[in-house]
Amino acid sequence: MQYLQYDRDDLVLENVPVRQLAEEYGTPLYVYSESQIRDNYRRMDEAFAGVPHRLCYAVKANSNPEILRLLAEMGAGADAVSIGEMHLSLQAGVAPENIVFAGVGKRDDEIEFAIQQNIRGLNVESEMELQVVADIAARLQRRARVSLRINPDIDIHGHPYISTGRHQDKFGIAMDVARRLITEYRDHPHVQLVGLHAHLGSQIAQILPYRKLGEVMYELASFTAQQGHRLEYIDVGGGLGVRYEPQGDERHFRHDWQGVNELAIEPKAVADALLASLRQLELPILFEPGRALVANAGLLLTRVLYLKETGGKRFVIVDAGMTELLRPSLYSAYHAIVPLQWREGEAIQADVVGPICESGDFLARDRRLPPLQRGDLLAVLTAGAYGFSLSSNYNARPRPAEVLVKDDQHRLIRARGRLEALWAG
Repeated sequence: MQYLQYDRDDLVLENVPVRQLAEEYGTPLYVYSESQIRDNYRRMDEAFAGVPHRLCYAVKANSNPEILRLLAEMGAGADAVSIGEMHLSLQAGVAPENIVFAGVGKRDDEIEFAIQQNIRGLNVESEMELQVVADIAARLQRRARVSLRINPDIDIHGHPYISTGRHQDKFGIAMDVARRLITEYRDHPHVQLVGLHAHLGSQIAQILPYRKLGEVMYELASFTAQQGHRLEYIDVGGGLGVRYEPQGDERHFRHDWQGVNELAIEPKAVADALLASLRQLELPILFEPGRALVANAGLLLTRVLYLKETGGKRFVIVDAGMTELLRPSLYSAYHAIVPLQWREGEAIQADVVGPICESGDFLARDRRLPPLQRGDLLAVLTAGAYGFSLSSNYNARPRPAEVLVKDDQHRLIRARGRLEALWAG
């Protein structure tokens, strides 16, 4: 994260001391760097320069309205997976023609909303769903703009919970079924096939899956054209991985964490791998980055409540837990953790755990940390994606506030949840 560094012993984001944010807004607290988000977007957009394209931000990664508005102003479309995400995207200024709607379990009202808004494409994930879309479009006396989501059976060799492009995954349509549907729906009065879509999963760290995907999509697009369809775009999904763990020796963690947060693959390499085949189609390309745009722009701030040792095991108990950041508990995911104020001394080895009444509530296991005291403030890094968006009110805990930093300015972009709202629903 290029906008985060220590100034002497104080952690600074852009030009704002992070401790100042914790003291003004309280903890737990999500903090984001606007400059980092802008840089990430430009880097991704420039990777596809030279071909017609649109970055459709995966809203599920972080759906804060101010972040959506920022990305929309930069030209991003939206990859939505619910009626709520479509609504948020429209409110943020994303034009309907720049919204695609995916999801293996769309409700009828969600499909109807997408058709009425005339979004760029409904990514259909099964033969039955396609028939339902056709029936709803007929009732509305409209022609639905659909894209078939293909399951290309390409393994990204990642965590099974975030792999979506293998035959055993619930997402997408098998290639043989897709070919049949392309033929059967050639002249359908209420369905217009405008695109082909595939998404391999998340945290992709190898270039080969993207190259294979480009080849598969090229072959299917060529078949689709032969059947008389006029495609308007190819949607290749997203999934570009982010490096969460330090690459060096953690004993020097004051400095090595600054090597965290880089992308697992250079965006230009991803674009080149996809376009090696797809460039020949001369069709616009949609790419759906989410994590890659916002993960390294975010911090979760938390305060040390207690230090505890039992049975030879050390615990650092903090005021943020799985209700604020679920990824460590859900995926055993790694997030670097650093103090807001550096203190020299002998490092400790401890679990960083939250206050939730679950043994699986932790932010880090057996982590080397600088010496800590009650009241110290910590920053959990690379928390801009799937942090707040996966948060919950479990244990009746209000959700954290969110703050956006730009240069030496900062502002609240979501207020902390209120106790009264827990009762009101």
